Formats: sequence, C-alpha cells, structure tokens
Amino acid sequence: VQLQASGGGLVQAGDSLRLSCAASGRTFSTSAMGWFRQAPGKEREFVAGISGNGRMIPYADSVKGRFTISRDNAKNMVYLQMNSLKSEDTAAYYCAARSSAIVVISTRGYDYWGQGTLVTVSS
Repeated sequence: VQLQASGGGLVQAGDSLRLSCAASGRTFSTSAMGWFRQAPGKEREFVAGISGNGRMIPYADSVKGRFTISRDNAKNMVYLQMNSLKSEDTAAYYCAARSSAIVVISTRGYDYWGQGTLVTVSS
C-alpha cells in the first residue's frame, strides 16, 4: 500500500486547511484509515480515524468539533478538514492505513504510513 499525503502549509490561527491522502495498492474499502501528527520533540499521536465503511469515526479530544475526517472509497482518498486551527496543531501530519476495516487509535495498529505533510499555525 502506498499513501501520499498533501495539503499542508502555513496558516494563521483560526484558519482552515484540508489535508488529502491518496491510497493505492490495496482494496481501499477494506482498510481503516487514520490521521496522526507529530510535533517537534513529541511522540506521534492519533488525530482521527475512519473505518472501512466510514461508520466508525473516532477523534482525539483535542480536535473534536474542529476536525473532520472523511473518505471517498471510489477515489481511494481520505481527507482531514481542519477548522479553527490553533498554534498547538502545528505538526507533521501523517495518514496511515490498516490491513483491516476496523478502526483503532493506536499507531501500532496501522501497517502502512505515508510521508508527513507539515502544518504550521502561526498565532
């Protein structure tokens, strides 16, 4: 499975940004997907996940109400809409895929990782 994340950039606090992740190499609808982020000097953390059928969508408490994950199985794409961005959202964002349609929130549960896309929020 290959994952290609895009959409990062430099924005101001309060702005919005949408990240995209293109997947290839596996039947996409059988893979749960997740977005994670890693700030400098910190461990990689879960942001949002979505099950293969799109029905289970957990979020980290820190982004709940501001971020929305979605997927388009016809296009093999997963998105992360980020609204009301804060300086503490600054990090490299990674998309990840599981060899299962069941979504989990642990980094260990994901088998495939894309390269990070950097999001910088200035205050």
